[in-house]
This record gives sequence, C-alpha cells and structure tokens, in this order.
Amino acid sequence: MKSSAIREMTLEELTAKEVELSKELFTLRAQNSTGHLENPLKIRFVKKDIARVKTVKGEMEREKGR
Repeated sequence: MKSSAIREMTLEELTAKEVELSKELFTLRAQNSTGHLENPLKIRFVKKDIARVKTVKGEMEREKGR
C-alpha cells in the first residue's frame, strides 16, 4: 500500500486499516510457524504497511491537537 493512498484516508479509516493489517499479520505468522506460508516476504510488507498507517495516524492526531 502506498503512503499517498494512506494519506487520503480519514482517521477512522486508518484505525480500521490498522486493525485489519494486525489481524492479517497474526494470520501470516501463524501460517509461517506451521509451514503453510508460501511467501514469507509478505510478513515484511504487512509490517511496513502497519508502520506507515501508524505514522500517518500519529501525524493526523498531532495536527488535530494543535
């Protein structure tokens, strides 16, 4: 997911996306531990997406607080 797409989301959408990505990461880790994950690099991509969402969310919250 590109950061430009993330920046267009509202704060509520970012929160929902963060929860969705966290659930996906949990599923991927479970699949990896059982050996059923076909692409282990997907874990890295999901973690980076979570970081992007949290960064933009934090920026929006700080901007809103001003």
